[in-house]
Amino acid sequence: MTPSYRIGIDVGGTFTDIVAIDGEGAMTFLKTPTTPENQAVGVVDGIAKLAKTLRLPQSELLRQTTRIVHGTTVATNALLERKGARVALLTTAGHRDVLEMREGLKLDRYDLRTPPPEPLVPREKRFSVIERLRADGSVATPLDKASLVEATRKLKEEAIEAIAVCYLHSYRNSRHEKETFAYLRQEMPEAYISLSSEVLAQIKEYERVSTTVVNAYVGPGVRAYFAALEHKLAEAGYTGTLYIILSHGGVAPIEEASRLAAATVLSGPAGGVAGCRHAAHITGDLNLIPFDMGGTSTDISLIVGGEAALSSNRGLAGQRIALRSLDIISIGAGGGSIARAEGGALDVGPQSAGAFPGPVCYGTNGTEPTVTDANVVLGTLSTDRALPGREPLDKAAADRALDQLAKTLGLTRERTAEGIVEVINVKMADGIRLATVSRGVDPRDYALFSFGGAAGLHACDVARGLDISRIIVPNFASVLSAWGMLSTPLRYEVSRTHIGDTRGLDAKNLRALYDDLAHAATLKIAGKTPGEIRIQRSAEMRYGEQIYEIDVPLDDLDWESPNLMDEVTEAFRRRHEALFTYSLPDQDIVLVNARVAATSATDALPELPVSAAKGSDAAPHQRRIYLGHWREVPVYPLDALVPRQKIAGPALIEAETTTVLLKEGDHALVNRWGWLDIAVAAR
Repeated sequence: MTPSYRIGIDVGGTFTDIVAIDGEGAMTFLKTPTTPENQAVGVVDGIAKLAKTLRLPQSELLRQTTRIVHGTTVATNALLERKGARVALLTTAGHRDVLEMREGLKLDRYDLRTPPPEPLVPREKRFSVIERLRADGSVATPLDKASLVEATRKLKEEAIEAIAVCYLHSYRNSRHEKETFAYLRQEMPEAYISLSSEVLAQIKEYERVSTTVVNAYVGPGVRAYFAALEHKLAEAGYTGTLYIILSHGGVAPIEEASRLAAATVLSGPAGGVAGCRHAAHITGDLNLIPFDMGGTSTDISLIVGGEAALSSNRGLAGQRIALRSLDIISIGAGGGSIARAEGGALDVGPQSAGAFPGPVCYGTNGTEPTVTDANVVLGTLSTDRALPGREPLDKAAADRALDQLAKTLGLTRERTAEGIVEVINVKMADGIRLATVSRGVDPRDYALFSFGGAAGLHACDVARGLDISRIIVPNFASVLSAWGMLSTPLRYEVSRTHIGDTRGLDAKNLRALYDDLAHAATLKIAGKTPGEIRIQRSAEMRYGEQIYEIDVPLDDLDWESPNLMDEVTEAFRRRHEALFTYSLPDQDIVLVNARVAATSATDALPELPVSAAKGSDAAPHQRRIYLGHWREVPVYPLDALVPRQKIAGPALIEAETTTVLLKEGDHALVNRWGWLDIAVAAR
């Protein structure tokens, strides 16, 4: 039987990860250097290397491939580097400064000096159009064609590439925005046009205009990249659909991802959380802290009861993006994070050496010492084997880079390297506290799910610093995000603003509202996936005196119950308590947005095969590493470990793309899939 493959592709700051899974669940994975100047080049090169690994011609591999799912940082990079399109905003006359006034809040209320983030659209490129809708969607002032014509003339003069259209109350009635779209499409056929009524048809003016502007700003670049990648894949022989993982953890075809480009801002990290969510269900460990340390950043989130938290209160580079996304905290801490002496003190990150020039030990013209260089100096990262697509690591170069920093700090080379690792570990532990303790969640009640190429060397010390006693490390930890993308279903969401105190809402009307949304969501996905379509109901709700909503799953409710509203109220209280450890029984509860997601039900991954490792009669080889002093420790190959095998620290466990460090008192048990289940020694 001809195998059928699924391929997941995660483009990171340093490496592009590629995973292929066949119909029996067998996995093949590799890493290849990211090509920042054109990510598509690295992606297609990686597929060519994958074909070689599988001993297939590339065209034959792609012929046998039924699905490619891709996570990309194109939108993320455009925002972070402010390299998006020349964008303008059309908005209701008198409201063009909403984008600058924001919500009247500072990102840090105690910081009196830092100015607010600069809007993506300067004031001179925000154009007023005469029109007005009332809050109920009725027309107060019809769309004035003359003002639209004048605004369009200015758009042409400014050589605008992308246009955001956001009229007041258009979430209730999209008529004026659609009329504007029709005129703009006629006059500026090449422009990327983003309507707020299609991007975020919800209440809250600033969130809606900001999200629409972000969508327009990153849209042309995202669309161009997807078109180029699709073309390259077609040239290589792929005839299937290219799917993109979105920030909410579901996938969509490229035409939908191009239209809703702002939903790809957390595309890569979403794959990691999706993978952890899938792992939670197959292992039965339903409370996990996903800990993803890569080359440039560390991403942290929460899996509670087997589900990942979703949030609409997200932003990036100072820009508000109110689309639903997985609740991920990203910090500038990775293997490529640069170490410097700041005022005589050691600091690490958030600046990163990235893919190029990379850490000094890569031998690609890097000059500043990084976390990776520190691990090479300490001996925990092997210099005997090459990282994917690179020469073996250059220890002498790492030594020289650390010596320069050590001289500035007045420390030994080894102590400087230890200090770099200690500083980055503290920063990552603080990131986990931000995702847990600051929200009333005790991290000691969770297992740390460690993945990403750099995480294994740091996970035990990070967990120890938080009194977390257990770590799970899959044997494909370095590419888990790409694997996770293959576990995600096709997903479409529709929502409607429906403000009301749950005590005053009518159960019959709420049922009818959700039935309408379910019908609309089903129409979006119908014909795009075979088999059953699952409907997931949720609501964004808050206590009456709060200003931010939380996402509340409503699937477990009895929708035919006469006490439906009581069940909705109780579902919110349970969710609030699960996330923040408290509820307020006497507070009013407000339902702000009703939401339905339609997902495909036929995309489950094959069951993970039991580890086929046969072990080795040979004793593990030894390596000198620095743990306060130089000592010999055993080094075990991860792919030779057999189920139920136990390893006591200090020890190193190495795979081709990652290394796990166990210290004194740490113990690892190999499970049936070849994953590591680590009991962490107390500090």
